[in-house]
Amino acid sequence: MLSHEENELFTHIGPRTPGGELLRRYWQPVCYVRDLTPDDPSRSLRIMDEELVIFRFPDGSYGCLEEHCAHRRTSLAYGFVETDGIRCAYHGWKYDRMGHCMDQPFEPTGSTFKERIKLKAYPAQALAGLVFVYMGPPPAPVLPRWDFMVWRDGRRELRRQPPLNCNWLQIQENTADYVHTYFLHGHMLYTEGKRDAYSMRLYRPFQRYCFQPFEWGQVKAWEYAKTELWPEAKEAGAMLIMPNILRFAYDMHWRVPIDDTHTLVFAISYKPGDPALPDEQDNPPLIEDEPQYRPDGRIARDHIWAQDRLAWETQGPVFDRSLEHLGTSDRGIILFRQMLREQIDLVRQGKDPMNVLREPRDIIEL
Repeated sequence: MLSHEENELFTHIGPRTPGGELLRRYWQPVCYVRDLTPDDPSRSLRIMDEELVIFRFPDGSYGCLEEHCAHRRTSLAYGFVETDGIRCAYHGWKYDRMGHCMDQPFEPTGSTFKERIKLKAYPAQALAGLVFVYMGPPPAPVLPRWDFMVWRDGRRELRRQPPLNCNWLQIQENTADYVHTYFLHGHMLYTEGKRDAYSMRLYRPFQRYCFQPFEWGQVKAWEYAKTELWPEAKEAGAMLIMPNILRFAYDMHWRVPIDDTHTLVFAISYKPGDPALPDEQDNPPLIEDEPQYRPDGRIARDHIWAQDRLAWETQGPVFDRSLEHLGTSDRGIILFRQMLREQIDLVRQGKDPMNVLREPRDIIEL
């Protein structure tokens, strides 16, 4: 279990909170490239308890500012994106990508008022169909180029699911909890009548499993017992990449806090084989996930994404870990919390936490 104070250390992600300061040391995806088009190039976001506007310049680059104009606080998400900045729709105040006010159309000629106006601004760039923002202190680190995000010998696909109504840590701790797959996914699919071999791959008893640190975070390995549909098997490679990424096989998920009680999951998958069409290499297809709630308002139980939502959201908006009772099978969660505390301490000491890159790398093979 965790004390109330320890739980807050990890779960509070607003500005100047220890957990929030850690997450701000990393580039976080905030939207999809397909969300911003020439006809509709800006939108409002709430990321880590900050209200932002993300926008796409005509040259294809990106900007990110605090959402509200410094004049009368109208949202810049409805502003006019120009070649060198974004102009408020209310009175025309214009800001460059660094947040400097460039123009105040109705102020006197020669006025220096605009030179004293600046909005908070964050670097933004796109990779593999996702738009990433860095919300930490300068200088910004290098955006990691994880292997299949830059491979060219296959096809990428993006998935979007509705925001999750819970704290980010509930989702990320699930990555360190491999044995949940037997009941939450395998047994539940079985009871829902899905008994094909693919569905039953997760309905195999565990004979052994382990968790250990590796260069980028934590890696899991396990051994399945033989079943009627599957042979005995040893498998490894499901990775928790610090602090908020899941990687397994050719799938990668980022768990990005909206605020303390809501989270976005950005998912990308890769299919080796024929290369994608040129216009899909950097802008892959975006699949909207199937509904996760039934018409009666209860969470569905017949597919994996909904099953995960069921587990995470019913722990509460912010899971009170002082009430939990961890067992031997929770070793991965205990290890993750130790690693998370270590990285928070590094940030408090003014140091870079793990996985913050200062030198460019063409590709990071996992």
